[in-house]
Amino acid sequence: MQIRAWRYRDILKISEMEKECFPQEPWSFHTLVNCFEQDSFSGIVSEEEDGEITGYAGISVAADEADVQNIAVTEAYRKSGVGTALLDALLKIAKEKGVKKAFLEVRVSNSPAMSLYLKAGFKGVYARTRYYTDGEDCLVMAKDI
Repeated sequence: MQIRAWRYRDILKISEMEKECFPQEPWSFHTLVNCFEQDSFSGIVSEEEDGEITGYAGISVAADEADVQNIAVTEAYRKSGVGTALLDALLKIAKEKGVKKAFLEVRVSNSPAMSLYLKAGFKGVYARTRYYTDGEDCLVMAKDI
């Protein structure tokens, strides 16, 4: 597996993975294209030797803070270290850009993601009540870089 910057041609596959991984509120193809075009955004993918994209992630940086936008791994590759590798790569990008603190939001029902973030040193900061369109709360987490 290698981690690399996502390319414009990857966006269709990323869009498909977005629908698989986040069926309640997937980002649209248009939103992903907009991210790709933003200087403040860095997107990465995990790719197998055969070219199969198994996960993707993105981070936005403003001044000395970063917001982890998304981390997604296809079902067949979950619990294989892909999510950890993607998060580590995002945090490395953040550090290289001078980030002091990284934030993220996670559904309170997404215990696998919370576990990943806790292992990486993120801590819960506060909850946003009824944050998602289906009424579910999110937990805002932060980590000093």
